[in-house]
Amino acid sequence: MLKWFRKKSEEPVPEGIETEAVEAEASPPDRDASGEEEIREAQGGFLARLRDRLAKSRERLADSVDRLVLGRKHIDAALLDELEEVLITADLGVQTTRILLDRVLDRVKRKELEDPAKLREALREEIQAILSVDAPPFDPRRAKPFVVMIIGVNGVGKTTTIGKLAHGFRRSGLAPMLVAADTFRAAAVEQLERWAERIGVPIIRQQSGADPSAVVFDALDAALARQADVVLIDTAGRMHTKVNLMEELKKVHRVIQRKMPEAPHEILLVLDATTGQNAMSQARLFQEALGITGLILTKLDGTAKGGVIVPISHELKLPIRYIGIGEGVDDLRPFDAAEFARAVL
Repeated sequence: MLKWFRKKSEEPVPEGIETEAVEAEASPPDRDASGEEEIREAQGGFLARLRDRLAKSRERLADSVDRLVLGRKHIDAALLDELEEVLITADLGVQTTRILLDRVLDRVKRKELEDPAKLREALREEIQAILSVDAPPFDPRRAKPFVVMIIGVNGVGKTTTIGKLAHGFRRSGLAPMLVAADTFRAAAVEQLERWAERIGVPIIRQQSGADPSAVVFDALDAALARQADVVLIDTAGRMHTKVNLMEELKKVHRVIQRKMPEAPHEILLVLDATTGQNAMSQARLFQEALGITGLILTKLDGTAKGGVIVPISHELKLPIRYIGIGEGVDDLRPFDAAEFARAVL
């Protein structure tokens, strides 16, 4: 995976709410704020920042586990029953909770786990194992141009995520291009244009209401002509017309393949962590309709529902490619299962 940081709901989302959510995080931070973030990262390290941003999720899970085992001498049925409730309320879901409990119980039976004080460490190891999905690395250098479709419902931070991705690729020495294929929302196009101007990358767009597939077709022509390294395609996400939406996304996908048979190289679904289990419903829907190669989880810094990432990864067997831990331009980071597990446990 390209780690640039080493360099210096199934239910419809009301359009009004979505617009507010997008505009609230639309503007990239100024250069001074970004510089301060980099200084703090250099001083405290990324893991420390991740732990800080995941404080709410950690309080819901790790602290609850600690309180549960306090004063306990043995891991017994009563303790496991209480642990089940803790895991479910941490948005790990019933199925994932059952798997984690079965693995913990298996360790207990084999005498590998007897001390309740070590229960949190055991859970951390098992969560890390679930999140470590066997998948090809995310390598934007394996094709030129490397075409990425970004999908997701309105309001999850999709357009902002694209801007941050492009910023990271550019800092890594790649030449990204943005494609405004969400042509039905003028605000989405304007937001993407602001990002393109801010980070200094080209954008392909057409007038409002244009056929998204036509925009994408022209964009791929432009990417080939300009020798772009990465093409990031912003798509619509109007869940209240989900049948039409899915057909539109399928059409965009077909057009990409006609132009470049091996593309798109990645189809990344953006999910809002604050929606909890509703993010699972969205993931299932997009996976069934289009197929997904990876996930991006945003807004982890503002929720206690970060645990939802575990059941989504387990059920869909999809890699988490990136996580958003803040509003800063550098706060979208390549996902590391070990770092995440340590941060929440």
